[in-house]
Amino acid sequence: MTNDEFESSNGASAPAANNTSGRSWKFILISAGAGVLVVALVLGGVMWFSGGTSGDPQAAPQAAETAGEVDLAALTESTTHTKLDDAPRDSAPQETTDGTVVHPQQMTKIYDAPDGTAFAKIGPKQLGDTWLPVIDTQDGWSQVLLPSKPNGATGWVSDDAVVRDTTPYLIRVHLGSRTIELRKDGEQLGSWPIGIGKEDTPTPTGRTFLLGSFVDPNQDFSPVILPLGSHSETLDTFGGGPGTVAIHTWPTSDVFGTRSSHGCIQVPKDALNRLTEVPLGTLVLVDQH
Repeated sequence: MTNDEFESSNGASAPAANNTSGRSWKFILISAGAGVLVVALVLGGVMWFSGGTSGDPQAAPQAAETAGEVDLAALTESTTHTKLDDAPRDSAPQETTDGTVVHPQQMTKIYDAPDGTAFAKIGPKQLGDTWLPVIDTQDGWSQVLLPSKPNGATGWVSDDAVVRDTTPYLIRVHLGSRTIELRKDGEQLGSWPIGIGKEDTPTPTGRTFLLGSFVDPNQDFSPVILPLGSHSETLDTFGGGPGTVAIHTWPTSDVFGTRSSHGCIQVPKDALNRLTEVPLGTLVLVDQH
């Protein structure tokens, strides 16, 4: 989040980044001017999103309803706008995964444990199609990272309710050296200097993921903005939104290697070009190295 970051408005359609039919989906995120979610932005705030949730209120409830379960309609939807105090926390915030990602086929319940208690729900759309990284599995269940506050929120979804695939990519963000690296199948594709959060608005560490992608034709500070599933730890709101952390570029190179933002990760243009090739749901590991 920089001095001139963004606030998004509600009402645009999301990019079709993947195939949810059960067949293998192509790893295409977006590129400026082609298949991109266009959102009207308001400058002067940082990368904080405002507006309503993107889930489909008409989506059919999950088929496996049993007596005593919480009604789907009564559950809070997990989005970048919501806070889930009952969500289990990520117990291994610096571990990599095998790249498995899942996509809810409809509005789906999120549980605190396999065969546990439903505490939230998640739909097939966020800022684009919803793809979540899997951090654990157990007997027909997958534990996933969630896009809601607090950072490190997780939950369990039934494998029957999601489509599975894998991404070969991993994004590593090193706050100490102020660099970002992109890896594919364990091989480094590139490393670039970055700007990170100021001391009083630091970039949060831990595991997160690429939540969405969009462009704003009315501004020029970044041709593409990549919101993550994490939020500022010091700003409850900013610019009218919930304080969503994002990756984006900046018009001047003097921010790279500095603590210059409100929590966002500022990258060079060539880095952003490579990152827009990465599919939604890809794991992002932020550390202090």
